[in-house]
Amino acid sequence: MVTRIASLDDLRELYREPNNLVRSKLKSSLDAASVKFVERCPFVLVGTLGADGKLDVSPRGGPSGFVRVRSDGTIAIPDLNGNNLIDSLRAIVETGRVGLLFVMPGRDETLRVNGRAFVTGDPSVLGEFTNELRTPKSAIVVEPDEVFIHCAKAFRRGEIWNPESWSALADAPDGADILTCQLELPPDAELTLRDNLEKSYVEGLAAD
Repeated sequence: MVTRIASLDDLRELYREPNNLVRSKLKSSLDAASVKFVERCPFVLVGTLGADGKLDVSPRGGPSGFVRVRSDGTIAIPDLNGNNLIDSLRAIVETGRVGLLFVMPGRDETLRVNGRAFVTGDPSVLGEFTNELRTPKSAIVVEPDEVFIHCAKAFRRGEIWNPESWSALADAPDGADILTCQLELPPDAELTLRDNLEKSYVEGLAAD
């Protein structure tokens, strides 16, 4: 049986204390550089917790500028065309909490924002988004409680932006492979499923 670390004291014994830079980087609002990072970023991961304890992390992407920092310091994320399960939106309505991880292509540091959140269909918010996309049905508005930069080590260990490392992962399953297993489909259904997935992506993006 695998032993578990059951106390915070036991956990802390495994790690050295964080240095002053790490302690001081945690802020309660967006600074000027963080605002610029958010408004230039084309990709963000949205983490939520539902009332039933269910966890969810949802990727959100769009052209640079698709996430807006509003004049009151809140962050507005449009809900674009998706699978209509609305897991993230339901969780936010239930608990009003969210964790964001902004990922900038080519950059190893990421920006993390934790805070209170709500879902809105208010035209005053929806009308702020770029004309490059359709007006969304709703948006997530986040009031930051914690804002901090996350160091580059994880992305560098994983060589995320190094194209030379990608070929070694070419045999990793793609979406069609995983769905074929999950749905217990015959192997010959994989190619058709892959084509259908690609078609759905093209149609979904066109609807934006």
